[in-house]
Order: sequence, then C-alpha cells, then structure tokens
Amino acid sequence: MITEAVRNNAEWCETMCRAHGRPGAFGPRTWTSGRRTPPYYPDAVTLTADASVRDVLDGIDRDTPGASVKDSFARLDLADEGFRLLFEARWIHRPAGLPLPPPIASWRPVRAPEELAAWAAAWSGDAPDEAALFRPELLADPATRVVAGYGTDGRIVGGAVLSDSGPVTGLSNLFAAEGTDPADVWTGCLGLVDDGVPAVGYESGDDLAPALSVGFEEIGPLRVWLDTGA
Repeated sequence: MITEAVRNNAEWCETMCRAHGRPGAFGPRTWTSGRRTPPYYPDAVTLTADASVRDVLDGIDRDTPGASVKDSFARLDLADEGFRLLFEARWIHRPAGLPLPPPIASWRPVRAPEELAAWAAAWSGDAPDEAALFRPELLADPATRVVAGYGTDGRIVGGAVLSDSGPVTGLSNLFAAEGTDPADVWTGCLGLVDDGVPAVGYESGDDLAPALSVGFEEIGPLRVWLDTGA
C-alpha cells in the first residue's frame, strides 16, 4: 500500500505544479520538477525504494534557492549534497469499508472559484500569499476534489484536498478551524471518499493522532530534505 500512497502523493504534486504552469516529469524511480515548485511542494519525490541520490538531484533546479526532496521511503542521505533534514512523517492508510460516525458539519466539494477562494482563506488563516497557492485551475482537474465542511452559520469549519488515483484516494492539506476537532474534519472528508476505495496520506507530530483515531494506520516513514545552498 505504501507504493500506492507514494504515487498518489506524487500525482497530487504534479497537479499542483501544473496548475501553476510548472509541470514536472515522471521517471521510473522519481517524479521531478526542473523548475522551482510552488511553496510547500517538493522539487522531487522518490517513487521507489531503490531511487538514488542522482535520480533525485539530476532532475531538479539547484541554482534557485529552496529546492526540496520528498524521500518517500526514508532511504536517502542528502546531507553530503548540501541538504538538511526538514521533517520526518509517517505514511498512513485507512482500509475501505470501515464505519464512520455521522459528520458534525455539511460536507461537499468546492466547485466555484469564489468558493475556492473562501476555502483557501480558511486554510491559510487569511494569509493572501499562501491562499494564492490554490488556483482555480485545480477545479478543472478530474482527479482533484477540494472539499469543505460548513457549519449551520455557513462558516467553513474545515477542509482538505482529495486526490483520486485509481486504487486509492489521498487526503492532504487538511485543516480544522478554531474550535473544530481535527478528528471531526477527518470524518467529514472520509465521508466524501468513494465507497470501496482506501484512503492514504501522511502526517507528523500532533497531526498524526487525529488521523489514527478515525481508523488510519501507519505504514511507513518518509523524510523531506531542504537544500541549504551550501
């Protein structure tokens, strides 16, 4: 299942980069972008456990500061190449068919640009530069669903991105508004995953526990490396 989770996440990275006019390329062992990717998105993702340092670095731009690498199997050591370990996380998987409690909000996909703008503002905490990451082009991608939960007052209480890749659906960019239990957001998002399809993603730190509380299990480690420019 970890291979499906990795591929799903790489496809979501490609979708985000394509929405910004910066498509990457899939190879046999890596996905890479020859141009600097949007904020928070890696310049390379390893797709197989045997991906090498050269598989990763030969496909990315290191002349522009800030290159990052998602080491999906936590196998690479990029310290000698001038990178530092940015963070570690765990891939997670939730089997299809597990029961869910009723959602506490009204959950539905975001379909219009103005709805996406409101979602992005909620996701970013009203930070315009970060909200601009989510462009209307994402709404035209058939494999991507931006979803939001709305309270009785119409306020967005949480949201996420669902990325469909055939065998699995990935959940990313999940957020909970102040006063909303993150586990309730996971529940609401999972209610929009197609029946019979497992859910995958990755989390770290305090964000991992709410996912595990709704039926996800840890399936492997990952690391993200950042180029120090040294």
